[in-house]
Amino acid sequence: MEKPVFTEGQKILFIGDSITDCGRNSFPSAPYGDGYVSMVRNYLTAVYPGLYLEFVNRGVGGDTIRDLAYRWDRDVLEEEPDWLSVKVGINDVWAFITSMTSYGVGVEEYEETYRRLLAETREKIELSGLILMDPYVIEADPEDPFRKTMKPYLEVVGRLAREFGAIHVESQKAFDQVLEHRPAPFWADDRVHPDGPGHAVLALAFLRATGALG
Repeated sequence: MEKPVFTEGQKILFIGDSITDCGRNSFPSAPYGDGYVSMVRNYLTAVYPGLYLEFVNRGVGGDTIRDLAYRWDRDVLEEEPDWLSVKVGINDVWAFITSMTSYGVGVEEYEETYRRLLAETREKIELSGLILMDPYVIEADPEDPFRKTMKPYLEVVGRLAREFGAIHVESQKAFDQVLEHRPAPFWADDRVHPDGPGHAVLALAFLRATGALG
C-alpha cells in the first residue's frame, strides 16, 4: 500500500470554484459536496482511518482567482490548514469563451494574484504543503479555442507548483487519458462540470499525486 504525504491529525483544506464546491452547502451533500473532495475524503478516511484527517471544503461556484483573493483571509488563513489544495482557473477563462469578458481574468493577473496568495499563505501559516490542481477543459482536440485559451493558465499552475515546491495535480492530463476511451460528453455535458465518473478522475489524480495510490 502506498503511503500518503499526510500525517496524523492534519487538516486538508480545498479551495476553488464549483468543481470543488459541488453542493457543499446543500443537504444531503454538506459539508463536503458530492464531488472529488468527498471522494478523496472517503478514500483517505477508509484506507487510513488511523490518521484522523480533517477535511474542509471552501469551494464556491463561479469563482475566479479574484474571488478567491477576496475571501482568502476568511476561508484559508483563518482556518490555518496543514495542507492547502487550490483548483481555480476555469471561470477565469470560460468568461472569455462565453463573451463575459469583464468577468474574465487575463493570464498575467491570474499568475500575479495566484502567486501573491500562495506567498502570503506561506508567510502567515506554517503549512506542511501545498497542492495545486490544474484547471482543465474536457475536450480532446488541442486546437479547440477553449483549450488553446486555457493552455497558458495550465503553464502558470505548473510554474507556481515548481516555484513553491507544491504537489502538482495534472487534471488536464488525467482527462486527456480517459478521453482516449470515452468522448467528452460522457464525462461532462458542458466540458467543465463533471458527473460522477469525471469527479472520480479528479479524485484519482489527487490521490496519486499525494502518494495515496500508486
